[in-house]
Amino acid sequence: MKGFDPRWKDLPDYIIGITKEIWEDRGIATLHRYYTPDLAVRSPTALVVGNTNVIAATMQTLAEFPDRTLLGEDVIWSGDETDGFLSSHRLLSTATHRAEGAYGPPTGRRLVYRIIADCAARENAIFDEWLIRDQGAIVRQLGLDPKAYAADRIAIEGGPERCARSLTPDTDRPPAYTGRGNDDPVGQRYAEILTRIMGADFAAIPQVYDRAAQLEHPGGVTGHGWEAADGFWMRLRAAFPDAAFRIEHVIGRRDPDMPPRAAIRWSLWGRHSGFGAFGQPSGAQVYVMGISHAEFGPWGLRREWVLYDETAIWKQILLKTG
Repeated sequence: MKGFDPRWKDLPDYIIGITKEIWEDRGIATLHRYYTPDLAVRSPTALVVGNTNVIAATMQTLAEFPDRTLLGEDVIWSGDETDGFLSSHRLLSTATHRAEGAYGPPTGRRLVYRIIADCAARENAIFDEWLIRDQGAIVRQLGLDPKAYAADRIAIEGGPERCARSLTPDTDRPPAYTGRGNDDPVGQRYAEILTRIMGADFAAIPQVYDRAAQLEHPGGVTGHGWEAADGFWMRLRAAFPDAAFRIEHVIGRRDPDMPPRAAIRWSLWGRHSGFGAFGQPSGAQVYVMGISHAEFGPWGLRREWVLYDETAIWKQILLKTG
């Protein structure tokens, strides 16, 4: 890969390698060379600009969870050396809550949760990023409720007028990475599935999902089969029935020793106007940032991982309802 350190054999090796080096090997200072000075890291809770702020956030997380591990489950990628690569990196993280921090006084509880990070890389550095942690899974394992946690964050951050705003199209900035992925048929197949479901064509699920599909959903929830898939997507779409669904980025890949798989970053932007995954309709204008991975087998979509941040959604709703 032109411009990358020759020790990295390919993009997945680079992404998995620098993640371990930064977090587990305590090479936090390497962020000065692995992240460009003015990059933007977009998570559902905030837009963080500049590697100095990323370094500060990394140290705060490790102070609260000093034994945190980041186990790379997959890197689904696209792009080239000229315009930049985009890696969709799915991780399983383990950590023990050992010190006071963003999640309150230490509980000593052991956590297991997923993260998906979409990172744009060029010449040995990350220059743009979209990141989702399963905050619902984290807070539940700490004995908290996502809605109550969101309310606490509003209070801690200074109340409704002063608290940090969740990421929305109004608070974002134009991305440095402008790619839309690739045109591999596997990615297009998954994009069509999500488009049908978000268009209320729930009959698509028994048509395209394996009857024994394994599903990993926000909140650390594991489900199996058509009923679980239907229930998850139905509850989400029912909460935001008029929200605009947009596919932001699509990757499909076929690699040796791997099933055909896809990574899609998507969004919902509109009113919380229905009963569903987020309780009584509030009328709040809500932005849902989502990333999904899928694997396909001989009988359809056989494994799916979907992440969005429940606490960021609740925060937007509570700022409307008080």
